[in-house]
Amino acid sequence: METAPTFYDQLAQWSEIVGGFAFIVAAVLLFYKYLLPAVRSAQVANNADLVSAEARLAALKAEVVKARAEVESADRDAQSIKARAAEDAARERERLVAEAQADGERLVANARNELGRARATAQAQLRGDFIARALELARSRADARIDATLNARLVGATVQTLLGERAGHEA
Repeated sequence: METAPTFYDQLAQWSEIVGGFAFIVAAVLLFYKYLLPAVRSAQVANNADLVSAEARLAALKAEVVKARAEVESADRDAQSIKARAAEDAARERERLVAEAQADGERLVANARNELGRARATAQAQLRGDFIARALELARSRADARIDATLNARLVGATVQTLLGERAGHEA
């Protein structure tokens, strides 16, 4: 038995349909009034964050380029300093070698001069020793060979020779 829907049953059905449509319309209106502006402002904020992040990224890229240029400049400076240090070390080495060579040559020359002086001193001392030895030998032999009259005659001849040489030098 199916009975025809009554007015109240139909009213209930239509009210559910109208209520559903009203709910959907209210939900759409509320969505457009409250939710959509919030979504849009969140989207604008996200876009602003993205723009800010891209700006920071561009700034960081520029800083990276600048830092790389500074590193390259520092590398060039370091190479230049290294080259100058090598040149300075080479010049200093050459100067020290030249000084050492000059000092060595001066020491060798001084040693040669000292050797010459020592040789001359040794020769003079040896000559003096030979003369002293010869005189000693001559005295020991002269006492045995020369008597007083021969000695007086030799002394006289020597004195005459010395006086004659002295007179020749004064004239």
